[in-house]
Amino acid sequence: MNPISTQTLLEALNWRYAVKKFDPSRKIPADIWSALEQALVLSPSSCGLQPWRFLVVTDPAVKAKLVQASWGQTQPADCSHHVVFAVKKGLGEPEITRFIARTAEVRGVTPASLNGFKNMILGSVQKAAAAGALDVWQTHQVYIALGQFMASAALVGIDACPMEGIEPSRYDEILGLAGTGYATVVTCAAGYRAVDDKYASQAKVRFPLGEVVQHI
Repeated sequence: MNPISTQTLLEALNWRYAVKKFDPSRKIPADIWSALEQALVLSPSSCGLQPWRFLVVTDPAVKAKLVQASWGQTQPADCSHHVVFAVKKGLGEPEITRFIARTAEVRGVTPASLNGFKNMILGSVQKAAAAGALDVWQTHQVYIALGQFMASAALVGIDACPMEGIEPSRYDEILGLAGTGYATVVTCAAGYRAVDDKYASQAKVRFPLGEVVQHI
């Protein structure tokens, strides 16, 4: 792998902002979108469990319904691809067994050889469930994927807007998630900023590095 320069990284992160107005006439090319989907798949998660589903919405009719479930914000309709990040609730032994089977398949080993790893994960999940913290723990993993998606989008010149100002239960109804064990957590609109989005030219407001990064 050839690493990108630090200049390229910082230019991309300074260029990105939470787009308020997308250009609905511009669509993300298929090859770029394919790479961004792979970036989602490659997102890290605790124990590697990947407790999520990513729903990519491009159907105009569905996107229009999502505007209604987003307090009238138009990004879901105007963007090219609207990604809904859903968490697996009540994660348990079936999901862990599936993950172990996939690990064995990818790494060319037997599931039995991973029993120690499986039991470690199962113990952690059961402990979190007993404490009433399991769904919160898994929801935190979804935000890791959101961060990776946004950074990846910036690096390939795609605009994005993370959105928590939504009605998750209405999203679940519209997208058919109700009863599946998955629930909407957060969304991210992706596409291209409109030329008249005034927020694109505003300076980023961040506290000085010395106030937020501490060396110990």
